[in-house]
Amino acid sequence: MAVQQMKAEKSLSPVWESLILSCPKCKGSVEHHQNQFTCLSCRQTYPTVDGIPQLFWKTEWGSAKQDVTDSMKQFYEQYPFPNYDDFDSAGTLVEKARKRVFAKLLDDQIPFGTRIIECGCGTGQLTNFLSIAGRTAIGADMCMNSLRMAQGFKERNGLKRAHFFQMNLFRPCFQPGQFDLVISNGVLHHTADPFLAFKTISTLVKPRGYILIGLYHKYGRLTTDIRRGIFRLTRDRYKNMDRHLNENISEARKRSWFMDQYKNPHESKHTIGEVLGWFKETGFTFVKSIPKTVPFESFSASEKLFAQDELAGWLTRSIVELGMAVTACKDGGLFIVIAQKTS
Repeated sequence: MAVQQMKAEKSLSPVWESLILSCPKCKGSVEHHQNQFTCLSCRQTYPTVDGIPQLFWKTEWGSAKQDVTDSMKQFYEQYPFPNYDDFDSAGTLVEKARKRVFAKLLDDQIPFGTRIIECGCGTGQLTNFLSIAGRTAIGADMCMNSLRMAQGFKERNGLKRAHFFQMNLFRPCFQPGQFDLVISNGVLHHTADPFLAFKTISTLVKPRGYILIGLYHKYGRLTTDIRRGIFRLTRDRYKNMDRHLNENISEARKRSWFMDQYKNPHESKHTIGEVLGWFKETGFTFVKSIPKTVPFESFSASEKLFAQDELAGWLTRSIVELGMAVTACKDGGLFIVIAQKTS
């Protein structure tokens, strides 16, 4: 992210108290007193448990739309994803994260003082990692089990700029337009309405700020679907078909990956073209996609994540996306798109 494009906060010690909270039930103003939050409009109260503000409110769609929030919440409470078994300290987290090209680029290119919120942070590894270099990083998730892992790692390592909230991403507990960067990577496809989820969290982005989303791809997910079918027919034999399960990681992390990828109760699949439609409807401009939309143009270790790329036309883009059936199976068929808020 170019420094001139993302304005850093003036304060050298930004804390979450500088953000304006919102009642997730009625959108009223929230007052913080001791270990409790109270809405000044509807008087709903929200406790703080284990250092985590529980500003979660149910979706309340009624019978008009199927809601998978409860089933997904139950699943991830049982199988937190990922976890910290291989991370002894903040130093270990940084060392391992920066070995991944994308995480390293984020760390190198997001300026000091930036306000970030990760919607669907899971156990908070990315939130904790990004907070280390002087950024205010908020991790929001609906699962307390995952958040306790995130909060525990934060406290053990003295990461004062990371903060965790229990939140329903359909009912944000922050007033709109407060974050330089909103991240939701591998989350929206586990909701009942991914576009509505995107539209909701996109309101949290400041004007000229950025949003980064990662979704399962319609074609890139085919390899995983085939493996899932084989595992189902063979009662989970042949797990070595998945390269992640052959890596030198803890059994807990292997189980976490396997359950998330192959036993998840709900997922949807999407295309870059579909997400471009989301951007158009919500006032965002395409910046970059991974993989890129232009054929034979690869993502590099020196990539400028927040510098606008060429966007290929519909036909060319469709050919590239069809090819993801072969090329995008490495990380479960996930693709990433970055956009800037222009209105």
